Amino acid sequence: MKREHYIPFNKEFLLEQQIAAFAEDKQKADEFKKLFEIIEHYYHYESFNLNRNLKQNYALYDPDLSEKEREGYIGKSDFSVFKETLLTVLDRGNYYRIDQETLREAFEESDLIGLNLAIDFNAFKDYELYVRGHHKAKEKVKKYYFWKKEVEIEYYDRVLIYLNYSDADYLTKKKVKLGKMPIDPGSIALKIFKRVPKNDLETIFPNAVPKMSIKDKMLLWVPGIFGGISLLSAKVIPALLNMYEAYQTGETIDLLNSKTSLNQGLIALGILSAYCFRQYNNFVNKKIRYSKMLADSLYFKNLGNNSGAFYSLLNSSEEEALKETILAYAFLNRSQNPITAEELDFQIESWFASKLKTDLDFDVNDALLKLKSIGLGIENNGKWSVISLGESLIKMDELWDNVFDYNQK
Repeated sequence: MKREHYIPFNKEFLLEQQIAAFAEDKQKADEFKKLFEIIEHYYHYESFNLNRNLKQNYALYDPDLSEKEREGYIGKSDFSVFKETLLTVLDRGNYYRIDQETLREAFEESDLIGLNLAIDFNAFKDYELYVRGHHKAKEKVKKYYFWKKEVEIEYYDRVLIYLNYSDADYLTKKKVKLGKMPIDPGSIALKIFKRVPKNDLETIFPNAVPKMSIKDKMLLWVPGIFGGISLLSAKVIPALLNMYEAYQTGETIDLLNSKTSLNQGLIALGILSAYCFRQYNNFVNKKIRYSKMLADSLYFKNLGNNSGAFYSLLNSSEEEALKETILAYAFLNRSQNPITAEELDFQIESWFASKLKTDLDFDVNDALLKLKSIGLGIENNGKWSVISLGESLIKMDELWDNVFDYNQK
């Protein structure tokens, strides 16, 4: 399983863990808590600006806005700026992009739904999936009529799907039908889900349609074709031919035997037809169960759509940035001497492994850059240190004072 930069603990919990290190010095504990709060507010202000940028440059492509509303953003919304800002937010939130190989495996395999899904990718000019966090859980999956097997399934904690829909002309050319989806050609849909099975990623595509598997087709067509041909050639056709020849020649035939043979053939064909109908009906019922499961599941797993997804993304990116900064500052503050980025990385990852039984890949370079950008981190000959708590509070206060520079003298 891939080691992630994502820190699977909330900021308040990590704050308590770091404050505990200052338990013998109440003043330092109070100062550290104040520093945490002022950095948190500063990152919240940064998120506010990112949110404004995202909404401004996404408005022209937002499917939730009417055509008239979108027209007002022509020349104001910039796709490249929107995409760049979105990727910045995802990176800050420690999301990473799912590669095509992982997607291909997910489309070919299924852990829970037991159905093959067809997706018309011509509907999209571009599509991407970003995930964060993962865990495994035991689930019972129906294998046969009365047998359920317990399997271990890997889930992604968060999944963002980005769908850039094709233009109207291209959709017409490729004969793509959007159906009842409330999406306009050329718009961009964003959706965030929680707890999505790794091998069922295709279920979050809005145009995923169940299709028959090879097994379903064989159970339906092989008995139908071979059984039907066998019955027709052995029973029904010979009986009809005998009756027709007798009628043509005027010969007397054994009518009782001919009728019996014909009736047996027709009854067998009826039974075969009932079997084929039953197999097809099983597939239809599977589709109905899938649709209900999907509707029930996604109703509770959906965390945000389109511009509404920005708040979830920004909240998580803000929290991840805060956790990385505070952890890096706390460990550097407790260090007696300046240390390298590799040493800091080892210390933090070892602390998570021993203290919280968690294996993660702490993004030490990003954390140090954050400390440096707000003036708390100092690099000298490849080694890092931080200014004292008291100086850090003064530095952050100065940083806030310069956020709004309206009083020009």
